[in-house]
Amino acid sequence: MNRMDPHELYSSPLVSRNATHEMCVLFGQRQRVLTWRRLWLALAQQQRRLGVPISAKQIAQLKATLEKIDFRSAQKHEARLRHDVMAHLHAWGEAAPLAKPILHLGATSADIVDNADLIIMREALEQTAVWLANVIDALGWFAHNHRSMPTLGLTHYQPAQLTTVGKRAAMWCSEFVNDLAEVEHRIRTMRFRGFKGATGTQASFMDLLGDRRKVLALERSVASEFGFTQIEPVTGQTYTRKVDAQVVSTLAQIAASVHKLANDIRLLSGRREIEEPFESEQVGSSSMPYKRNPMRCERATGLARLVISLVTSPLQTAAEQWFERTLDDSSNKRITIPEAFLAIDGMLKLVTNVARGLVVHPKVIEANVRAELPQMATEAILMAGVVAGGDRQKLHERIRRHARAASQRVTDEGAASDLLERLQADEAFAEVDFEDVTDPRRFTGLAIQQTLAFVREYVEPIRRRYRQQLRRDAELTV
Repeated sequence: MNRMDPHELYSSPLVSRNATHEMCVLFGQRQRVLTWRRLWLALAQQQRRLGVPISAKQIAQLKATLEKIDFRSAQKHEARLRHDVMAHLHAWGEAAPLAKPILHLGATSADIVDNADLIIMREALEQTAVWLANVIDALGWFAHNHRSMPTLGLTHYQPAQLTTVGKRAAMWCSEFVNDLAEVEHRIRTMRFRGFKGATGTQASFMDLLGDRRKVLALERSVASEFGFTQIEPVTGQTYTRKVDAQVVSTLAQIAASVHKLANDIRLLSGRREIEEPFESEQVGSSSMPYKRNPMRCERATGLARLVISLVTSPLQTAAEQWFERTLDDSSNKRITIPEAFLAIDGMLKLVTNVARGLVVHPKVIEANVRAELPQMATEAILMAGVVAGGDRQKLHERIRRHARAASQRVTDEGAASDLLERLQADEAFAEVDFEDVTDPRRFTGLAIQQTLAFVREYVEPIRRRYRQQLRRDAELTV
């Protein structure tokens, strides 16, 4: 097999079809190893500052070769050593021979790998937060612009009372506002694992530095260099894998919000009320040229199911860790964490694209409202008839009979309900202003006010916090 031909090998659709370049790079091998090297360099610099005999020339050589990663050399070392961290230590030692003797002093692999994983996950959460802000911004504008448009509310997917198109969008948006708060909480509370050694006791660093205060100063300084204000107070060899479970659970909550939004739009598309963007040359079906399939939302729901399904894996890993550590976490972590983030990244890009380009069909929405409005308006008609001097009980009976006849017309003849026409023709309701009592806006309650208040109190503060990162490019390539 020609390994140079990319079409011969499996390529993850998360990379080739969904996630952004930035997120793919973040979880790429180069970024991972570069983060390891940055930690090794920071560790050596702080050890030198604390009195460990490390020369300025050794530090300078590490800085000069920091980004010169020889993956082929590391691959050869790993084939021999069966240990990826040691393989990259040897590869860097070849590029920086002066510094080779002082690399990884006092450290165990988790001192480097775990801290690097936390750094990468935190940055991935920050990228996720930016996408969430863009989704919230787009849905906020849509909600505001359509706040007054009455639409048929659906409970159990059956006609219910009216709401507005904007109020429904505000409900979608609210889910993502909650998700952003959770993501920001994870970013804010994520702790650096620190330098704890083989079983978390820091014994090796005590041997190296000889002073508890220096050991604590070492990990505080490196944590600060990487932007962490908190350090895990106690660990085994690794940070608790519950951190991974919490992060993936947070991502799964976003996936649930995406799934809810995308499913609603798919259903509304079937009702011809609201559709996702559909391009002029886009093909909906290979056999049915007239089809306008909601492929963006369908793709988003599929990705959402993947992330939701990944929740159990990190939890099982956390539960399975024996005493101070076991290595059955590594192979699982290498898949579940990147895939969860790549899938979320792809689906939030999709949702941003959809939210910015939603197509509303007011005439269809109005027709659907009008078809169900007679039943909803009967109480208002009854009250108006009483105010005009009618007998409540007699008017109620007349409405009941007309409603039954209109319903039979629908079920027996397949015709539209003529309830309003029947009531308008009944002399008992001659004094009722039917145009007023059947105005859909009478039946939307505080939907407009709720939408405006939601945008003002929840969306606008997010827009201000992320104002430099809104309008992120969400154009799709496939």
